[in-house]
Parts: sequence; structure tokens; C-alpha cells
Amino acid sequence: MALTFADVATANYILLTTFTKDGRPKPTAVWAVPDGDRLLVISEAKAWKVKRIRNTPRVTVAKCDMRGNPKSEAVEAKAAILDQSQVGVVYDGIGKRYGLIGKAFNFFSKLRGGMENNVALELRAA
Repeated sequence: MALTFADVATANYILLTTFTKDGRPKPTAVWAVPDGDRLLVISEAKAWKVKRIRNTPRVTVAKCDMRGNPKSEAVEAKAAILDQSQVGVVYDGIGKRYGLIGKAFNFFSKLRGGMENNVALELRAA
């Protein structure tokens, strides 16, 4: 049975692979919050993955460990950068899904200006 986007969404760590203009894959391990049929991710607005998503919304997602080692095959997905008002929604989701560690991440991220300097990413099945 083939792995689906919904299967990947259950993992604690997601390997988000974005693609350069010439098609080279650039994988990054991220925390993701399931929200219906999509995953929500927080990222620094100046991060290269955000710049690559602006160029092409095509991404892949896979289950991975905290170091980014793949634990499943990749599934095609589409990424979008959400409105700035959604950043707080993602922070809330991270705090709920990842417990104390997620709350600590939120606290220190917000101290560094996370509400202004981060963007919310939406991942959906392709």
C-alpha cells in the first residue's frame, strides 16, 4: 500500500523537501501541525526554504527522525505561504502538539521576534 499525505502527517517530524530553480532537492526536518487536510509549519521568513517555495510550490514530505533522516518514502505536496495573521495559529498548534518542548520553542522564538520575523507555511497533498 502506497504512503499517503495523511500517513506522513501523523509523524512527529516531517522531512520537507523544497526544490531549487534547477530542480535540486533541499530537505529540511520540520515540526508540523495537522489541521484538517493540511499541515502547518512555522519558518523564518528569510529562510531559503521560504524563498524556494516562492519560486515553486512543489515540495515533498516524508516521515523522518529529529535529525532529518528519512523514515518513509516521500509524498508529493504543494506549499503556500499564508497570511501573517496565521503565524499565531501555528504557534498555538505547536504548543499543543509538542507539549512542554513546543511551548518552550514558542516562548524563545517569540522572544527573538518570531511573530514578526516568521511566516506560516501550509502544506497540502498534490
